[in-house]
Amino acid sequence: MAGSETEHMDGFIRRPAGLVPALLFAVTLCTTVIAGALYQGADIIHHPRELLLGLPFSISLLLILGTHELGHFIASRRHGVITTWPLFIPAPPIPPMIGTFGAVIRIKSPITTKNALVDIGASGPLAGFVVAVIVTAIGLRASTIIAVPVGTGAMGFGSSLIFHALTYLILGPMPAGLDVFLSPVAFAGWIGFFVTAMNLLPLGQLDGGHVVYALLGRNQRPISFMLVAVMAVLGYFTWPGWFIWAALITVIGLRHPPLAYRSLPLDRRHKLTTLAAIAVFILTFMPTPFYII
Repeated sequence: MAGSETEHMDGFIRRPAGLVPALLFAVTLCTTVIAGALYQGADIIHHPRELLLGLPFSISLLLILGTHELGHFIASRRHGVITTWPLFIPAPPIPPMIGTFGAVIRIKSPITTKNALVDIGASGPLAGFVVAVIVTAIGLRASTIIAVPVGTGAMGFGSSLIFHALTYLILGPMPAGLDVFLSPVAFAGWIGFFVTAMNLLPLGQLDGGHVVYALLGRNQRPISFMLVAVMAVLGYFTWPGWFIWAALITVIGLRHPPLAYRSLPLDRRHKLTTLAAIAVFILTFMPTPFYII
């Protein structure tokens, strides 16, 4: 049972259920603030006040990640599924790290129906996507257009369909030889789209795996194997990070646990939700998320 009150069991006093999530959030807030400040070239060693420059990035990123996990959390509670509170995972704020490995919730009781599986699997990415669109739109207005620094060895960021569309709508068509230097808030939005796409990959027990399993049942597993092969090909031709993703997902497992009431069909509303999740995946997916200029 999650809550802010201390629990008692068998004569022992247990720590408050929300203590660890709160501590992890506080640490992640600190690491992402530092990462955001370093992204802007702040000298936080000699000028500690420049840490404040990292707040827009940190707040924007944690808002997207937090909304994503709260979507899962609220949907789980609505269906009577027990989960932990959202757990933010801090990471070293050393470039190119962004101060966090993301956020998760742990599901601690079975999901029994296809409708519940779709709600729980899709609610996080869809909610996070909406916030990422708003954050990106705000951030792009503060971004600058620069000449592409060819041959410098700098890292470039790929552009998903939704990011390209927002850039076009807000900044207009981009002439050849020019590109956008993302403001910290726009960078947080870009990360939000990237995280959304990765979670919606129809693999194993990722969010996308939940959605596709509810739609296709056991036929989801062959799709997972096929997608791992596609990721290996992408790793060779586009971004080597796909090799790591393919290996991690394979180790974690491509099999989705069966549902207790798998004979109960999806209703119309949840079929539309699966289509929305697939559409968001298409809009946010990038074959080459990172590249060297």
